[in-house]
Amino acid sequence: MNRSLRIGTRDSELALWQARTVQEAMAAHGVEATLVPVKSTGDLILDKPLYELGVTGIFTKTLDIALLNGSIDLAVHSMKDVPTALPEGIVPVAVLERANPMDILVHKGLDFLNAEGIVATGSLRRKAQWLRRYPLHEVVDLRGNVNTRLQKLEDNRWDGAVFAAAGLERIGLLPQTYTTLEWMVPAPAQGAMLVVARADDAEAAAAAQSLHHAPTDACVRAERAFLRELEGGCTAPIGALAQLKARQLDFTGALFSLDGTREVRVAQSGPAGDPETFGIACAREILENGGAELMQEIRKTLS
Repeated sequence: MNRSLRIGTRDSELALWQARTVQEAMAAHGVEATLVPVKSTGDLILDKPLYELGVTGIFTKTLDIALLNGSIDLAVHSMKDVPTALPEGIVPVAVLERANPMDILVHKGLDFLNAEGIVATGSLRRKAQWLRRYPLHEVVDLRGNVNTRLQKLEDNRWDGAVFAAAGLERIGLLPQTYTTLEWMVPAPAQGAMLVVARADDAEAAAAAQSLHHAPTDACVRAERAFLRELEGGCTAPIGALAQLKARQLDFTGALFSLDGTREVRVAQSGPAGDPETFGIACAREILENGGAELMQEIRKTLS
């Protein structure tokens, strides 16, 4: 390749780590690239819960614009932040091997689990699942990058906060006082990284394709198809996790009411050859078993 590529990224420590990982992997294949950090709308507006901002792709839109206007050649995203429908003119070119997909609780001691307590999270999915398991607890909103959220936990009289394990592990901030929430269904594509390019830039797309990890791609395609079929553009407490085992996808998906009192869950195994069709089938099982009515209620509440 004759040109040096420009990789767009959010400017948080975690996002820069992810972009540098892509940059270094491409360098190993003889492709030169520089990083172009930008600040997303989701990073700038920290005084409102994400669902109140009303913007799909709030963490990716700024990079989408930079990609489409030619300011960058590639963009690197935490895949769970990426809308299930990419903007016209932008295509996925590589899904990197997935890290730990689970959620964890960073805490100041676990005695509060059997009593009243305060837990922080900015995620409707995490809030709903936490209240379902611990209905006596208060869940407060928590926004900001990983470093900011950890500091807020330290500064406030909260008992704990919920994080994606992958984010803390990647930048070496995983504290000793944490526990993995094996019972919590993670966000679709949590722990995976996505590289996108302009649809008309075959050279940039080809430069990143060597990073693609097909097993991860199969799993996240099932999860994102499940999400797309359920949500219809509406933010909702939805979790999904697909795991590839001997050419089979073991899939768990769930939809929760906002207060956590209701849950519709699916657990299925299916062939990995057509993960999107499988994910859609799992979503339709949810919808047919009370999920359609629950989604209507969520839309009314959040509208």
